Amino acid sequence: MPQQVTVTEHIILHQNMVPKATGQFTRLFNEIVLSAKIISRQVNKAGLVDVLGFTGDTNVQGEEVKKLDEYANRILIHRLARSGVLCAMASEENADIIEIPHGLPQGGYIIIFDPLDGSSNIDVNVNIGTIFSIYRRVSPSSEPLMTSDVLQPGVEQVAAGYILYGSSTMLVFTTGTGVHGFTLDPGVGEFLLSHPNIRIPEQGKIYSVNEGYSQYWDEPTREVVNYFKSSENNHKKPYSARYIGSLVADFHRNLLYGGIFLYPADLRDPKKPAGKLRLLCEANPMAMLVEQAGGMAIDGHKRILEIDPDHLHQRVPLFIGSRDDVKKVQQIYAKYNSPGL
Repeated sequence: MPQQVTVTEHIILHQNMVPKATGQFTRLFNEIVLSAKIISRQVNKAGLVDVLGFTGDTNVQGEEVKKLDEYANRILIHRLARSGVLCAMASEENADIIEIPHGLPQGGYIIIFDPLDGSSNIDVNVNIGTIFSIYRRVSPSSEPLMTSDVLQPGVEQVAAGYILYGSSTMLVFTTGTGVHGFTLDPGVGEFLLSHPNIRIPEQGKIYSVNEGYSQYWDEPTREVVNYFKSSENNHKKPYSARYIGSLVADFHRNLLYGGIFLYPADLRDPKKPAGKLRLLCEANPMAMLVEQAGGMAIDGHKRILEIDPDHLHQRVPLFIGSRDDVKKVQQIYAKYNSPGL
């Protein structure tokens, strides 16, 4: 039987490959792993305890908060704050930057996360996930934390990843040296390396988009989707449509099989002219992962990782997946001279 490598062993063994890697980073990752195990346990018994349905509150996005959303957010904040290596956190569920409570040790890392992506699918037992993004503090630790320490472009990420809660629980992450997947073995309670060095195919056969909103798309977006549906593309036959509605789940499938996920600007809602997905807690971490796996991520024209964020909950259109498929999107938007916004 081949020797199984745990995620902690993998981090330690590859520390010499991670620029400026320290024991602090390993401690932070251990807290992410522990949080994932706690949330996974709760997700797996969600139908048996009082964690389904809505809390009655709304988050900063104006969306109703699911009970399991709130639970995952509380677990992550509690565990990560005690890692001793963070100077700040940010969550999709919280309006402002989350400070480390007074009296707890601090360090030089910042983590931004979506505690439970795809939460609209919780009550119907569809895959959901946690997305995270890690940065280093830029300003001197002797001075007060600056907003610019949190609002960094995605290219400055130290690490990014997600935990997928489904038929099995998987942790997929990158520290800038490839993408690796670990599956939780419930028998031993450890994430074990199951998908080393994941590479996304250069061209896929799947497109993922909510076509129910097609009447609200601009002309280049309609041409993009029609390209993947037609027999005039590089495959000479239509791509298969696969859309779950959980970014983590759709992205994970396309990462392994190849394809493209699209969430374009939505012209129906004046509050969301740039689409639904958040740059800092969704688009940036997924963009780092896909690029490390050989793919691409753009907003229609621009590389996602090069966008300078101007506020914590900024939204962007997202076209992400296999390199050749995303390049085709870029070509179509360029033809219209449209920024995709």
